[in-house]
Amino acid sequence: MSRRPEFYIVSKLFCFVFLAAACAPFPDGPPDSPASAGSGELIPSPEPKSRQGNPPFYDAFGERYYILETNEGYVERGVASWYGRKFHGRHTANGEVYDMYAMTAAHKTLPLPTWARVTNLRNGKSVVVRVNDRGPFVHNRLIDLSWSAAEKLNFAQQGTTLVEIRALNPGSPDDPPPQPVTTADAPLAQESGDNDENRLYVQVGAFSEFDNASRMRRQLEQEQLDNVLIQDASTATGALYKVRVGPLSSVDEFDHLVGVLKELGIHDTHLAIE
Repeated sequence: MSRRPEFYIVSKLFCFVFLAAACAPFPDGPPDSPASAGSGELIPSPEPKSRQGNPPFYDAFGERYYILETNEGYVERGVASWYGRKFHGRHTANGEVYDMYAMTAAHKTLPLPTWARVTNLRNGKSVVVRVNDRGPFVHNRLIDLSWSAAEKLNFAQQGTTLVEIRALNPGSPDDPPPQPVTTADAPLAQESGDNDENRLYVQVGAFSEFDNASRMRRQLEQEQLDNVLIQDASTATGALYKVRVGPLSSVDEFDHLVGVLKELGIHDTHLAIE
C-alpha cells in the first residue's frame, strides 16, 4: 500500500491547528477597551525559522500554499486587513500566543518568523512587524496585521488599506519607506486626470494572443461591465496582453466586482496596482 509523504500529513495537521487563528474568515473586532498602540518601532533581530509553521506546503479552504524558502528580496503591494480580539490569546501558526497589542502579522507564504516593513500607501505611515502567523484566507488580501499595527498605520477604522510589504533581514540596510500615493482621506483612484499610477484594477486574464484578449473583453462588455481595458505588457521575450477592469475607487468596490465575476464563472482574478 502506498504511503503519503510525511510532510504532507504534517502540513494537513498544521493547517488544522492554526485555522483557529488568522486564517479563519470570520468577523473580528477591536478591543472592548482599546489600549494605546505601543510607542517606538521594533528593531529586527536575527532568528532561526520556527519549528512550527514552516512545512513545505499546506492546504486551507480548498487552496494549497507553498512556503517561500527565503524572504530575501521580498517586496509586494496589495490589500492589508487586520485581526483583533476574536483571536487575542489564541495560538499563532508558529506556536506563539497572538497578542493584538503587539506588532505582529499573518502572511500566507513568508517563512515564520519574518521581519517586515509595512507601509500604508494611502498616507505614507510605516511600521515594522514580525510575521508569526498564517493568513489571511480572504480573496486578494495580502497580509493580516495586528490591531496595534493597523492603528499605527491609521486604517483600523476602515478595515482595509493598500500597503507595501518589504521583508527585512537584520544586519542589512533597511530601504526608506515609499512615499504615499494618495492623501489619507482621498479615494484610491483620482476622479479625473490622465495619470493612472497607483490605481486598483481587477485582472481577469493574460494572453499571448491579442485576439484572445479581445474576446475576453467583449465577453465582459456583453455582461454590462464598464471600463474593461487591454494592457499591452509585451516584452522582448514575447507578447502579453492583460485584460483588466478599472480603475476602481476602493477596496470595497474591488471586492464587489470580484463577486460579480465569480457569478459569471470567472474565478481566476487578482489585484493589480498600476
